[in-house]
Amino acid sequence: MEEGEKKLKQEDCHKDDLGAGVLTLTNKRLAFDKTKGRIIDFLKRFEETVIDVPLNDVKKVWKEGLLMKKVCFTAKTKDGDKTYKFGVFSTGGWLNDIQDAIEGFKNQ
Repeated sequence: MEEGEKKLKQEDCHKDDLGAGVLTLTNKRLAFDKTKGRIIDFLKRFEETVIDVPLNDVKKVWKEGLLMKKVCFTAKTKDGDKTYKFGVFSTGGWLNDIQDAIEGFKNQ
């Protein structure tokens, strides 16, 4: 994490094309780290950060789904706009926290 960056929320989640990992919201960015775990000894390792989006690049945030609920966001990347969807426990909480973090980042 960078200097002055604070972790606001973190949760184990799933992304369809990347698999299991941890979604992290800070006061500066959204990141998804791939993880690998073993049930036998409850070991969980962070492998690599595969998504790292500054909050000022997030264009839209929403939630979707009836059975498989997901928090989603569209972000500006070097290859154009890209949409990310994550299966998290509380989609409404994540939606509100991401929107609040974006507003807080804009007001800095």
